[in-house]
Amino acid sequence: MSAAVTPETSPAPVSPTTPRPIPATGTAHSPGSRTAAPDPRPDAAAGAAARSPDTSPSRRRLDWRIRFGALALIWGFSFLLIKVGTHGYAPFQVTLGRLLAGTAVLAAAMAVRRVRLPSGARTWCHLAVAAFFLNALPFSLFAYAELSIPSTLAGICNATSPLWGMALSLVALSEDRPARRRVAGLGLGFLGVLTVLGGWQGFSGLDFGGTAMALLASLCYPIGWIYVRRTLSGTGASALALTGGQLLLGTAQLALVTPLFTSAPEGFPLLPTLAVAALGALGTGFAMLVQFGLVEEVGPTTAQMVTYFIPVVATAAGVVVLGERLSWNTLVGALVVLAGAVLTQSGPRGAGPRSATRRRP
Repeated sequence: MSAAVTPETSPAPVSPTTPRPIPATGTAHSPGSRTAAPDPRPDAAAGAAARSPDTSPSRRRLDWRIRFGALALIWGFSFLLIKVGTHGYAPFQVTLGRLLAGTAVLAAAMAVRRVRLPSGARTWCHLAVAAFFLNALPFSLFAYAELSIPSTLAGICNATSPLWGMALSLVALSEDRPARRRVAGLGLGFLGVLTVLGGWQGFSGLDFGGTAMALLASLCYPIGWIYVRRTLSGTGASALALTGGQLLLGTAQLALVTPLFTSAPEGFPLLPTLAVAALGALGTGFAMLVQFGLVEEVGPTTAQMVTYFIPVVATAAGVVVLGERLSWNTLVGALVVLAGAVLTQSGPRGAGPRSATRRRP
């Protein structure tokens, strides 16, 4: 999953591993502006520049439900692909390959649509920080985490991003006093985390280092979204241009770091190589473009619901494909985490989403 924030979703399901794109304006309302709890999607993260959808016959698309389901599958399988990639490459190499492939896909999309990269040194400096917190750091942490924890646990940890996001936004974004149900959701979500980790057993049998890295990776996303919301919401550049620049800088960051901490691979094993290529091209590149279209067609509130399917897919993929074991507390805890995440993004009954126009970053 890839991560970036868009005008409509500032902040919004990337991923692992999301995703998710950067806000070109600060004027559209969004799940994030309504709840200030960003969505976790691997990779990180996604959306599109605000404009009316083209309904002409020449622009006919697959039904949005099919694309929604495909997006959940792509981002959910990202954790499996990370695990497979680490069987042949060092974690930094997995992340570098992922970013290279994702950047290539967005570069091709920008060329086809004749979109230029943003200009201005200040914008690029902010993009560098966004790339670090939304791509380079969380992608690397998830890759390192999966050296010692199953992909199912990594996917569940990723689902805590909305919880971290709400907690941070209450301080960083000076949100109004939250509704009781959102506070209850925050507490419920972290209770679910303790259930997943087996807190009543003293966390016995848990790889603390790997789990901590996965949770830290999930925390990186809301930190990045809050920074983006404060610094890049009024640049005037399109979401695709900003996201392309963000991935380009993330790739450059990994290109500098990887040779310092890893040696050149002795070979290019087929399965891990294909996994890394798919992780980047599909989970970090193509999926972001798919979500651009979903946000444009059905709106951010519906599009961001893909977040809640990612840990489900990640868990199923890990158990069925990789043969990972699933304990009862992992399953129950994951459901509690998702219930808490849903509550943190709920508003008062009968109330619609808050508009970001009332509170410019």
